[in-house]
Amino acid sequence: MKKKILFIAAIAVGLVSFSFINKDDSNDRKSVAQVEYKVVTVIESVVPNGLGRSRMISANEVKDYKEYTTTRSGEKDKDEKNKSKRGDIRIKDYEETKLLNFYNLGGIRFQNIAANDAIMTSKVNSMIAEGWDLAFINTGVESVGGKGDGKGIFITRYTFKRNL
Repeated sequence: MKKKILFIAAIAVGLVSFSFINKDDSNDRKSVAQVEYKVVTVIESVVPNGLGRSRMISANEVKDYKEYTTTRSGEKDKDEKNKSKRGDIRIKDYEETKLLNFYNLGGIRFQNIAANDAIMTSKVNSMIAEGWDLAFINTGVESVGGKGDGKGIFITRYTFKRNL
């Protein structure tokens, strides 16, 4: 009986020790791991009669937001002046994939939606094959705001991440 109790106690101590060792190792890996993010934006036209433009956009350049950011404190003598130019922010190296509009002259086109889904799925699968994980999806819409407003977009942002 004593041998069984000692055996069970030894196993329990071993499991607890192993658990602490694994927790320490995982914390070390988390502090060392670096993550990279990439955003792919899909803009689909919600303009009647097929007059809008729909695209999937993905930047190939990396920008540092700090170059275009100033700090405001409310004290005019301490506030920095943002000397960056809008032209400096623009990116010229990006992927632009054509998509179909939701509408044509006949109304909503379900075939266009299915085609866009197939293209977006292809992009997601391609990114995953390159080692990216789909982390977040955010959507928004600006649609017709009343009579005479023929503008509208449906925007989806896919945020991918991967370990470096």
